[in-house]
Amino acid sequence: MTNLVLIHGWGCDSRTWQPLLESLQQFASVTLIDLPGFGASPELPEFTLDAVLDKIAAQIPQDAILVGWSLGGMLAVQLAARFPLRIRALVTLAANVKFVAAPDYPTAMPRAINRQFNQGFAQDPQATLKLFGGLLAQGDADERALLKQLRRADSSAVTDNWLHALQLLTELDNRSAFAQLVQPGLHLLADQDALVPVAAAELMRQINPQQQVKVFENTAHAIHWSKPQAVIDCIAHFINAQTDSVAVLDKKKVAQSFSRAAATYDSVAQLQRDIGTQLFSELPAALSAQSTLLDIGSGTGFFTRQLAAQYRESHIIGLDIAEGMLCYSSAAQQGINWLCADAESLPLADSSVDIIFSSLAIQWCHNLPQLMAELARVLKPGGQLHIATLGPDTLHELKSAWQQVDNYVHVNRFQSSQSLVAALQSAQLTLGEIKQENRTLYYDRLNELTRELKALGAHNMNSGKPEGLTGRARMLAFKTAYEQFRGAQGLPATYDVIYLKAYKEAAHKNHG
Repeated sequence: MTNLVLIHGWGCDSRTWQPLLESLQQFASVTLIDLPGFGASPELPEFTLDAVLDKIAAQIPQDAILVGWSLGGMLAVQLAARFPLRIRALVTLAANVKFVAAPDYPTAMPRAINRQFNQGFAQDPQATLKLFGGLLAQGDADERALLKQLRRADSSAVTDNWLHALQLLTELDNRSAFAQLVQPGLHLLADQDALVPVAAAELMRQINPQQQVKVFENTAHAIHWSKPQAVIDCIAHFINAQTDSVAVLDKKKVAQSFSRAAATYDSVAQLQRDIGTQLFSELPAALSAQSTLLDIGSGTGFFTRQLAAQYRESHIIGLDIAEGMLCYSSAAQQGINWLCADAESLPLADSSVDIIFSSLAIQWCHNLPQLMAELARVLKPGGQLHIATLGPDTLHELKSAWQQVDNYVHVNRFQSSQSLVAALQSAQLTLGEIKQENRTLYYDRLNELTRELKALGAHNMNSGKPEGLTGRARMLAFKTAYEQFRGAQGLPATYDVIYLKAYKEAAHKNHG
């Protein structure tokens, strides 16, 4: 079951989730968080961002999805940016990337109004909280009824940490953390919010286009009280999408498919050869003796053997998840250490590899932060990473044609260059260079493409793909849809290729 962690906003405690709780517990294991000094949580003597995040992080289960409202949403963004391996995804409600306006970010609460509110709370907490309740409901289509509900639910004891939390809210700037998010995110805003201007929605989309931003109409800041069922539906739909995404690639099917393709792969792999050759040309001309090179996704060993020939005094490791590929490659080449393993869990020692080479393999890894963390772990300080992979525009013709026929997943999903770079950064690897290009192959007939994909072992292995035989009518509709792409050279199949070079900083460097 999905682990869902709920983080409340300022001026309340975890009981604010009452309108959603029972429904969320039907499809998720829910952890309720009280911020330090709020609800049942003891006060923090030093209420700093780091201290608050550490306190929350200690209560978060592995592979959790965070849901945060207002200040809680801003803290959820910070947590997701800091702990990308522990947090699968996040949902925020009425949470701006910066709560208080600045000259370079005016789409937030004016600084003078924020200062007046904070001073009012310091002088008369109860009167200010009454004003705050009005702000939570202000502008809602059912403002009076919503305000009554909120006032009935308000029973929290005020502590010194409440004023500290207001100060934190004033200072918090999530623009950088939001831009670097690698996890999927859903961000719900309200068009009548008196605390977060609705114009923030477009700015959030610009800061990180990978994040989903949805605006509720005729709704105030207390979104989950105003539109509880709509919020539940959004969260449920988002969780289902993430559950599908995490299981997008069945690793067992990936291994079996490429194992079966071992004998046929080289006969149809010209594009793969061309891309790998381009990546190989970026490697250093020479390495010191006894260096260790790792080929991730070594396949039939084509480039692993080239590594062995280029760097004769180095230790070469060919690693692949498909046992059939390793049996094929090891029979053709001695003197290479062949390993059957998953790139997201490498059976290698820390700081043991000088060069990682990987051509068209990491697109079969669904957890990029986990993958990059593993690559960073095994690289020596000063070690280099050379990757070629496929981007989201790959086989867009195939995807588009199938979308005209049904709603199933027929084309493997591929990660964007932004997601790759963000995962690199989360693993403390330094980007050297990233390039992207489209390579297009042409076919006289559609079955030439589908046969080639099968021979490569690279056909659809998504959990959302249809099972069983494809009906004749559906296949005819698919072929008709694909024919719309035919040009003078034939039927195109586009590959969105990303080349990436990175390195692990030498241990003596100062990272500031």
